[in-house]
Amino acid sequence: MSRFGQPLRYSSAWPITALAKEYPQGWHVAVHRHRRGQLIYATSGVMHVTTREGIWIVPPQRSLWIPVGMPHEIHMEGQVAVRMLYLDRATSASFGTHCKVLTVSNLLRELILAAVQAHAEKHRQRIGMLAPLLLHELQTADEVAFHIPMPSDPRLKSVCQRLLNGTSHAETLEQLALRAGASSRTLARLFESELHMSFVRWRQHVRLARALSQMSRGFSIKAVARDAGYANCSAFSSMFHRVLGVTPTDYMRHAVKL
Repeated sequence: MSRFGQPLRYSSAWPITALAKEYPQGWHVAVHRHRRGQLIYATSGVMHVTTREGIWIVPPQRSLWIPVGMPHEIHMEGQVAVRMLYLDRATSASFGTHCKVLTVSNLLRELILAAVQAHAEKHRQRIGMLAPLLLHELQTADEVAFHIPMPSDPRLKSVCQRLLNGTSHAETLEQLALRAGASSRTLARLFESELHMSFVRWRQHVRLARALSQMSRGFSIKAVARDAGYANCSAFSSMFHRVLGVTPTDYMRHAVKL
């Protein structure tokens, strides 16, 4: 039984297809879907994956589970080296029908890379031997609550798009409300009811997404913190650690090693 409450099943014949791809900075993969469940993992660079559930930020040390048939598009920040696993339908059922960001441990990373190599070499027996442990590690990987949900209300949608575009970097909720033709109280209520997070937390996630993109392109932590609107690196580091579980320095050190 998996920790998601579903029995873990896989077909020993060929449960996993694994691929490796390299993308240049700024590359965009148009909206598409897969007949299998997909796990995407970047060994370097940052991906922004957009689905009907919102925008998912996938830096190194993280992977994104995309269920069977989920339409999605991908934007690459910096040069991105992607490793992808495709799980058959029986196996995918164990992982649920919603996208989720999963932490990639050292062991899981090596298993993903080994699966990619085994598939490239058409080593069916090795894939069959790797599959049980790989799937177990995926099932027990920690889920990271880090994505940017998008609203349906047109007033809130215009505000969110403005924040995503970076055109309202320092505007308050009251200033944004004036532009949207709604009261700040209405917008605050819409953030909670539609996005299930406060305005401050939603904007924090947008700023963090931008910071990850900048860090992947070699920006200094000081420059990234200043651009994100933080008075000093300490405050930015505290927010970064609270959301991602590592400091910006540790994140950059690990990213360089990958």
